[in-house]
Amino acid sequence: MKFEAAQENMSFSYFGGGVGVLVSGLIWCAAGLVALVHSNQLSMLALFFGGMFIHPLAMLLSKYFKRPGNHHPENPLGKLALESTIILFVGLFLAFYVAKLQVEWFYPIMLMIIGVRYLVFNTLYGLKIYWLLGSVLIFSGMLCILLGANFTIGAFIGGATEIVFSLVIINQSKCLVLNAT
Repeated sequence: MKFEAAQENMSFSYFGGGVGVLVSGLIWCAAGLVALVHSNQLSMLALFFGGMFIHPLAMLLSKYFKRPGNHHPENPLGKLALESTIILFVGLFLAFYVAKLQVEWFYPIMLMIIGVRYLVFNTLYGLKIYWLLGSVLIFSGMLCILLGANFTIGAFIGGATEIVFSLVIINQSKCLVLNAT
């Protein structure tokens, strides 16, 4: 499979990754709400456990909207998608550890880690908007730390940013399909 064909397959299968970004954004917002209603610790767990459902829910949402919801088994970019998940595990470890010392930094660290992972998504899907999304999240995380933002601010910034970008990515994915036919 040629590189461009692999990107097209990934992009078509998952709406350019937009459905995953949408699900992730909703989980970030839900985790923020958990912090407001319950506690910071439950909020962090909500993001952690909710994050485990991003890919399965994105697959279901893709299928609901008449996309395969999975890439071709021989697509070499599928390995990159899986390998980039390691970034999340390292980030979660760092964020949970730092939260023991400075709880307000949990979401800013996660914003920066998720932002770094999204930079890889340009290669996965062939959409440069991921460079912008990743950069916005990284910069937002840095600002949250530098400005001493409240614990929940980072969760809602992450959620709102991802939801807005997901709508753009899904729309771009629809346009790419229409232009290809």
